[in-house]
Amino acid sequence: MLIGHPRQKVYLAVGATDLRKAVDGLAAIVQLDFELSPFEPHLFAFCNRMRDKVKILEWSERGFWLHYFRLEKGKLPWPQEGEEFNPLDITWQDLRWLLEGTALRPVDKRCVDPPKCVV
Repeated sequence: MLIGHPRQKVYLAVGATDLRKAVDGLAAIVQLDFELSPFEPHLFAFCNRMRDKVKILEWSERGFWLHYFRLEKGKLPWPQEGEEFNPLDITWQDLRWLLEGTALRPVDKRCVDPPKCVV
């Protein structure tokens, strides 16, 4: 189960990342390649070349969390380089769907229906 908050900002590293990198290596990618601060309360998601493993870097007040996900069968529909901008700014729900195997829809089709009011 992915922890975090549904309003939390998520950045997805498009394409493959060497997942032998630990916290410091992934934080360096965030800072140097994405030109973002790894110390913000965001999630930064990275996928391996085989698209069956994901690491998610998260900063908390006391330090970094490194979440690891391994798919037992199949491949994740992870966006590849050239398909999207890097990093891809997605919603927390988009990340959950992606980890469940649902491909990301184009940005203009990612809007969530507003809740219906009951009178």
